[in-house]
This record gives sequence, C-alpha cells and structure tokens, in this order.
Amino acid sequence: MTEEMLCQLHCRSLVAGLCVLTSALLAAQTTAPRLPPAPPNPPVASVQAPLDPGYAALIARCKTPPPARGGRGPGGGARGGQPQGVKDYAVTEIPGVIKAGGKWTFVWQQAGNNGDGIVGADDGGLLVAQNDSSRVVKLETNGKPSVAYSDTHTGGALSMSAKGDLFIVERGLHMKVEQLAPRRRLLTDSFQGEPLDCAGGVINDLTADSRGGVYFTMGGLFYADPKGVVTRYGENLTTNGIILSPDEKTLYVTNGATLAAFDVQKDGSLTNQREFVKFTAAGGDGATIDSQGRLYVTTAAGVEVIGHDGKHLGVIPTPRAVISCAFGGTDKKTLFLLARGAQDAEGNEVANAAQVWSIPMIAQGYKGRAK
Repeated sequence: MTEEMLCQLHCRSLVAGLCVLTSALLAAQTTAPRLPPAPPNPPVASVQAPLDPGYAALIARCKTPPPARGGRGPGGGARGGQPQGVKDYAVTEIPGVIKAGGKWTFVWQQAGNNGDGIVGADDGGLLVAQNDSSRVVKLETNGKPSVAYSDTHTGGALSMSAKGDLFIVERGLHMKVEQLAPRRRLLTDSFQGEPLDCAGGVINDLTADSRGGVYFTMGGLFYADPKGVVTRYGENLTTNGIILSPDEKTLYVTNGATLAAFDVQKDGSLTNQREFVKFTAAGGDGATIDSQGRLYVTTAAGVEVIGHDGKHLGVIPTPRAVISCAFGGTDKKTLFLLARGAQDAEGNEVANAAQVWSIPMIAQGYKGRAK
C-alpha cells in the first residue's frame, strides 16, 4: 500500500471517528448522566415546616390550628412519590409555539428537593431555588452552577418582578416571603396577626407584581401587599402554580385539573374568580407566560400551552415528570424545565432529585418581566 493510500485511509478513519464522537456528544446532550455518588458525610437537609420538631408546638398556639400535615413536598405531600423514570416523548408542532421533532437538552441535575419556581436571568442564565440546601443556584448559559444566595430558610420557589425585585418563598418553620434583590429583606411572615404557618399547608409558589407585592399559593391563594399585609382570596381552590399576565391585569392560578383566573384591581386585590381552562391531565404545577400572553403550565402530561383567550393549544411532552418551567436564554426563546427524578450512580431511580432541561422555541418569553 502506498503512502498516499495510507494517508487517505487514515483520514477516512479520523473522519469516521469524529462522526462517532459527535453522535455520542449529541446523545449525551439529550440523555441525562447518572448522579455522582453521595458524599460520605452529606450535610443535613433543610426541612419544611411540618417536618420541623417545633411545628406541633407552633401550630398549637394558632387560633384555629391547621390539620396535621407531613412530607417533603409543597402542600405536605412527598415530592414525586415513587420514582417515575425517563419517559419516551415526541414533540408535535404547536403553530407559533414550537416545531415538530424538537428535543429536550439536559442542562443540570442535583439530588434533593430543588425548588419549583425557576426564573430566567437577564444574562441568559437560570436561577434555581434549592429546598434541601437553602440555597439559590445560578446556572450559567453553559450549565455551570454557582451559589447566588445562601441561608434561604428552605427556600423553594422564585419570582422576579418587572422592576427586577427578586422574591423567594421560604418553607422552613415560621414560613415567610423574602425579597432577595436588589436588597434582602422580609416581606411577610404573618397572616391575620399569626405566623404564616397557621394558614395551613406549605407555602408553595409565587408571582411578584410591579407594585412591590407578591401573590403566593399555600393551599389557597394569598396576596402580600408592598407593606407585607396578607389577604386571602378565592373559593374552593386547591392551588399550586401561579402567574400574572404580561399587563398584570389578570392573575392565573392552578386549581387541580383546571386553571382559574382573577381580575387584578389597581390596589392588587382580586375579583371575578372564574375557570379559565381545563387541563388534559391532573397535577397543575408551575407556570410561565410568553410575549403573546400564551400560558405554559406543567401537569402530568408535560407542559400544557393555553392561548390568551383560554383556548387549549397543545402539550409539549417532557422526558421526565415535570415541576416547573420558565423562558430564558439571551433571546428568551428557550424554554427551561425543572423535572423530577434522576438515576443514581448504580442506575436506580431517585425520586428526590431535580433536573433542568431546555428546548428551543418559536415562541418568545415576555421580555417585560423575568417570568
């Protein structure tokens, strides 16, 4: 064999090898790796109020003590229950929203109950609250994590207002809503003169308005005004995810297998409760909104997409059971997903873990507010 022939053979082998490597990298992007082995002496996880040894004594002092609740997840239930594992999925076209055939790309994961209200950052990164470690992690555009905030008292969901004020709900004993940025301060930790814990349940999700107030869910629906005074709204609600419309004139909140809507008044009060849409599956959880006012709500089916007129537009299926979603990226045309569960180092399913995935969109997130 001549030197030229050897060279050609070598080049063909190199190209083939690169093709194999490229395919492997692409596969790795759409397949989550296993969790690393747990450290030998892991730190003690932060606990939500119902699991704190002092919870019984605290609620015994309430005027009307709430019913006993337990578990790790918001609302008292164990987050995720039994591991559900990876799901097969096929993305179909939703006109103006997403192309057919899209694939979710793995971004990041960690063991522990890691929040449910994710927020896209101005620089294209993502903020993720970590319930178990009482931290907020910032994921850069390359997926590299760093700690943005610490000591969040079992902080579990985030929201940023149109003015850039960042808030978090904190689920440890003596639950509260705290502002993290531009300065750190307590917004509220009480309801009708008692600890917020007396309202019952576990504080869950939130959406911040441009007035300096925060709507949040805790079994029911509440509004903490800019002075921290809390008012309860709604009837017959089983709440979880919550989001304001782009113009902040409508508030949407999940209510089991439906989405409820309220009219927002100038002082932040709520009127005209109504059913806005029925989901295709139960378990309405996190929510976000795009520049056209379309709503994106996570359920057992994936991410359900609803038009601003209440028309159900379709479902974006997901690789795992889903917790929350948010638009992000420098152009806000990437949808991020916080999914439930992972595989440990031996390949076993772990329910108490969270993963972040992303998918390119035709739709663009609302640029006037982080979420």
